[in-house]
Amino acid sequence: MTTTLAPVEVEQPREVEDVEQDRPWIVIVWNDPINLMSYVTLVFQKLFGYSLAKATKLMLQVHNEGKAVVSSGTREKAEHDVSRLHAHGLWATMRQD
Repeated sequence: MTTTLAPVEVEQPREVEDVEQDRPWIVIVWNDPINLMSYVTLVFQKLFGYSLAKATKLMLQVHNEGKAVVSSGTREKAEHDVSRLHAHGLWATMRQD
């Protein structure tokens, strides 16, 4: 009697570049002495569609802790979000999480 084994698919180890691309980009808004808290809350609502409660929570995090992550996603999305935040006078940066 002959037994035939079915081929087994083995997942190949992923390249470092593949893993790097999977990590999301985050957008960080930093505290500044210029913008009013109410304005920052309004910008978060306008740009990201956040509820008043979520926008207020993020604004308070910026105010009390010095920064808050306000969005994440692809590099292109993060670049776009940073650009829009800068256009509204907020100090924002992005980095890979």
